[in-house]
Amino acid sequence: MKKLALLCLTVCFLACGASKTVRQSKKTIKGDWTLASVKSSAIGDLKITLFNDAEKVCFENSSWQFIPNNNTGVYTLSGLNCSSDKRFFAFTIDEVNEDTGLYNFLLKPTNEKGKSETNAGFRLELTALSDTAMQWQQTVNLDGKPITITMNFTKF
Repeated sequence: MKKLALLCLTVCFLACGASKTVRQSKKTIKGDWTLASVKSSAIGDLKITLFNDAEKVCFENSSWQFIPNNNTGVYTLSGLNCSSDKRFFAFTIDEVNEDTGLYNFLLKPTNEKGKSETNAGFRLELTALSDTAMQWQQTVNLDGKPITITMNFTKF
């Protein structure tokens, strides 16, 4: 009977833990990254504001740091006329989205102490991740039509 209880407990812990792929993704994402480019699938040059923070021009070449042991990070915008204050965030990498086959990525802006004023976040798809490159995609509506915003990162 004790062996059966131990087996059930072990299965519960394994079922509740993050998958091996998610754990590996967190190891890979750890460190310092540059958001090299922000592109959209829309025709023309749109004025895009990311994460309710700043225009895409400020995000291009911005510096990002991911700390996966506590699922937090910080980024600093770059460019002329862009605030260079540090922005703090919490993030999670969720299991595969069954509709797309891609991993869900949630980014939630926080303050320096990790508290969110609105408890709102931004759901993205982690479409590519390697030791040197990462890509996020976010689908948003523009005039009732979906467009995809693609963010390409390089690790430094």
